[in-house]
Amino acid sequence: MHPLAPHIEALIFATDQPVSFDEIVSSLRTALGQAFAEAEVREALEALHRRYADPSFAFEIVEVAEGYQFMTKGAYHPVVATWLKQTTRKRLSRAALETLAIIAYKQPVTKGEVEQIRGVNCDYTIQKLLEKELVAIVGRSEGPGRPLLYGTSEKFMDYFGLKSLDDLPRPKDFKTPENEIGQQAPVDEPVEMDTPPRAVQEEE
Repeated sequence: MHPLAPHIEALIFATDQPVSFDEIVSSLRTALGQAFAEAEVREALEALHRRYADPSFAFEIVEVAEGYQFMTKGAYHPVVATWLKQTTRKRLSRAALETLAIIAYKQPVTKGEVEQIRGVNCDYTIQKLLEKELVAIVGRSEGPGRPLLYGTSEKFMDYFGLKSLDDLPRPKDFKTPENEIGQQAPVDEPVEMDTPPRAVQEEE
């Protein structure tokens, strides 16, 4: 194996979020006191990819959210999902997923625009998504009152296993939806109702 591979392997294993290529190069240079060519680092990464492609490993190194991370292989997702269902007390609710989907596809987008699409007030839902760091404030609109603009975060990319926003499913990829936008539901289980839309009100 490439001599740099174990160092990179240890770095990726030790983190709970994707490590970018630049962070890998910087860490190697600082820790080992030597500048490494990008081609050499990429060669070591390829060696790790080949190693964990072996079926004897249940996990692999994948490129996600502009970085590298260890992830369970698809064949083992059912058992992991079962464990997560048994141990995770809260999950994203339908209301949160609807709001998150609108922000992901329409970003940058104001709260008012999200509410217009969903048909319900989204103060609580957006606040919870901000707390979960799945969305972020990315600026202000040039419209009246200059309301805040929201977009997805790097944690969103990691959460859904996306390399870039281009990996989001296209509308043509969806089957005829069985659910309708606008159902009043909370961000987490147990359910707490979103409130109906208020009179026009801009965020400060």
